[in-house]
Amino acid sequence: MKNTVRKDNRYGDMASGDKNIHKNHRNRIRERFINHGLDSFEDYQVLELLLFYSIPRIDVNELAHRLINTFGSLHSVFDAPLEELKKVQGVGDNTAILLKLIPQLWRRYLISRENASGRVILSGSADAGRYIIPYFHSQRDEVVYIICLDNANRVISCKPLFKGNLNTAAVSTRKLVEHALRENAAGIIMAHNHLSGSTEPSKADVETTVAIARALRTVEIRLIDHIIVAGDAYSSILSVTDIGAIR
Repeated sequence: MKNTVRKDNRYGDMASGDKNIHKNHRNRIRERFINHGLDSFEDYQVLELLLFYSIPRIDVNELAHRLINTFGSLHSVFDAPLEELKKVQGVGDNTAILLKLIPQLWRRYLISRENASGRVILSGSADAGRYIIPYFHSQRDEVVYIICLDNANRVISCKPLFKGNLNTAAVSTRKLVEHALRENAAGIIMAHNHLSGSTEPSKADVETTVAIARALRTVEIRLIDHIIVAGDAYSSILSVTDIGAIR
């Protein structure tokens, strides 16, 4: 007896037996996740589960392996540039966007969780470091964030103001001061990331910090701290240098 072949206008010819196998496989993967989470999954299986939601009804096991083999690891797949992902056979626009969405969603989740309790109080460098680290997750560029605080060190706002490292970014002291005044800040915490992986402040980092602290002091706003972030590590410029007295 010949196998019955079904015409699917979206995906071309698909053997009904193959479709059922793939459907059952997907159901087993989903049930495994529901019952046990991802701890027992291999990296390619994590990708496979995710790809179910951008590529319906067809086997994505081979594509999951191909992505891992191309980029070397699960996190490298998510960190890969959009255009590089689309060069992988089987990856279209929807799949590439879904993969790029994952680290950004994780970043927003961490930020939302940190702020869930209401107005956050940053009482020292440790608080500031823990608070700001999630803002730099999945950032591919160096970014300068400004955290504005009230008199009780409660966070008023946390916004990216400049992009690029402090050697090359147009870190406008005037723009920073105007931003702090608009937010009615009593003090600010600067934070920027080092893509090099080192939290050691550069000469430019220190010089920029001094200039900003002096400018803020003219309008009676304190520079409370300047945090350097590298991955999940951080350091405080004002703690490791001798410029604290200018605040």
